[in-house]
Parts: sequence; C-alpha cells; structure tokens
Amino acid sequence: MGSIIKFLKDWMLPVAIAAGILVCLLLHFITPLAANIEPGFTKVAKDIQPIMVGVMLFLQFNKVSPKELRFKRWHLWLVLFQTLLFVALALMATILPHNELRILIECAMLCFICPTAAAAGVITDKLGGSLSDTVTYVVLINVIAAFIIPLIIPMVHPAEGTSFLTRFFSICMRVFPLLVFPLLLAWLIRYTLPKLHLKLLGIVGWAFYIWGITLWLSIYLACKALVTSGIPVWAAFLICMVSLLCTAAQFWFGRKAGRLTCKKEDEGSRTACAITAGQALGQKNSGFLIWLGFTWMTPVTSVAGGLYSIWQNLFNSLELYEQRHHKRL
Repeated sequence: MGSIIKFLKDWMLPVAIAAGILVCLLLHFITPLAANIEPGFTKVAKDIQPIMVGVMLFLQFNKVSPKELRFKRWHLWLVLFQTLLFVALALMATILPHNELRILIECAMLCFICPTAAAAGVITDKLGGSLSDTVTYVVLINVIAAFIIPLIIPMVHPAEGTSFLTRFFSICMRVFPLLVFPLLLAWLIRYTLPKLHLKLLGIVGWAFYIWGITLWLSIYLACKALVTSGIPVWAAFLICMVSLLCTAAQFWFGRKAGRLTCKKEDEGSRTACAITAGQALGQKNSGFLIWLGFTWMTPVTSVAGGLYSIWQNLFNSLELYEQRHHKRL
C-alpha cells in the first residue's frame, strides 16, 4: 500500500493526464460506452469538479494568513505581460479578415489573458515556491481580467444587446465564487475556531491528491472538447502549436521575471521567486479559457483551452520530476 501511495505521489500528474485522455477516448469511440456511460459521466465530471476544487482551495487557504498577502514587483511585470499582449493581439485580430490566421490570433489572446488557476498554489507549494504570493497574484489577475476582457472582446467580436456590465458579471460569476468563498471560509475559521484550524492544517497535504482527481476530470473534459470540436486535423495541429508556444512563453517569462526582480536576495530566495512567478503566469484556469472561447469568441478557440490544460500539466510533471531528481542527487 505504501508503495502505491509513493508512486501516486511521485507520478500523480502524468497518471492523471493519461487517465483523463484514455477515459475520454474510450467513452467517445466505443459505441456502447458512448451511448450509455459517456453522457452521465460527463455530467458528473462537470458537476463534481467545481466542488472538489472548492474543497482543495479551502484546505490550501488554511495555510495562508491575510497578513501574508503582499504585492511583489514581479506581480506588476506579469500583469503587464498578460494585458499588453492581450490588447496587442486583439488589435491585430481586428484588422484581419475572418480566416484561419485570425482564429490562431484569438487562441493566443485567450491563452495570454486567461487568469491564473486558483489551484496553482498546489504545485507552487510542492516545488518550493511561495503559496501566499501565488494567492495574491491569483486574486489580482482575476480582478484585472474581469475588467479588461469585457472591454476588449467587443473589439474583436461585437455583440449587439450585450453590455459591459452583462459580460463583467458573467465573468465574475464564473471565477469569483470558487475563489472567494473558500478563502473567506478558511480565514473565518482561522480567527474564530483556532482548534479546528489546527486540525485542518494537519490534512492540508490532501489538497494535492484532491487536485490529482480534479486534474483527471479536467483533462477528460479538455480532451472531450477537442475530439467533439469537429475541426480538421490540420487546424487542430496549428491550434496545438499556438497553445504550446503560449504555455512555454508564459512559464519562461514568469520564471525570468521572478528571478530578475529578486536579484538582490540570496540564491534560495531567487529560486523561490522564479518558481512562484513561473507557476503564477504559466498555470491557467483552463475551464474558464474554454468557456470564454466558446461564449464570447469564435467557438473553435475553446479547443486552445483544452490543449493548454494538457501542456501546462505536462510542464508541471516535468518540473516535479526534476525536483525529485535533484533531491536524490
């Protein structure tokens, strides 16, 4: 039993990714399963995933005190990187005809402006980064994205009868309840029920395993969005390449910004800053990305969200592997 737990702890991400893709393909291409199992399983996956994310965040937020949420210089660099690229790509899209190139530009737009996943702190913590700095950026970029997306999207896709406030509240209701409620509940318990808070701190490690199950469901839904999109193979390949480049660019820039803004500190602190900033910029709320593409952009751009989910978790798997390998040396 111990060896199984150790295996899952070491290889949680690749196992969850492989399982999500395998289940999706089996339920889609095997006719009896597609007819009898797939609809119910997909509904359960969509319904239970937000609940599990909320539980995971609640456990995780018990480690974060409100006093620890402080603005860092790299927060500003990451915000500028995301927003300026988003605006620049949006302007580029407005002058292009509605063709394949414009769709690829829209995919990149979504990949760059998509806010950080609320669960980013799980991997950041595992890699030795700062959970509190990650949570600070998660809150910051979600607030900024809620304002800038409704302002810029109509430039690319005008929607008659849809106001800024409608789009704003639609986005807020999509991202804030899952982020704010677990945070406030964790802080309420911290200051009103200290004994319960101590007990919860003892099981914070379970957040990683809950995240593994959540990741499995997320990869399943991402894979399903891809195989049911109906887009040609060549178009899927191009979107795949765009999402891969966006993923790599954001992990790289985040790490670079974190290290440069902490250059006056010791090597350990610079490494922690680099890890934290890289995860904060690279890990996206892919479910939100898929929803945003399908709801407000050309629907096929939602495929970029599913592919980004796969790429970012492959990056995370590689980082965790390198960390384990480094510790063994």
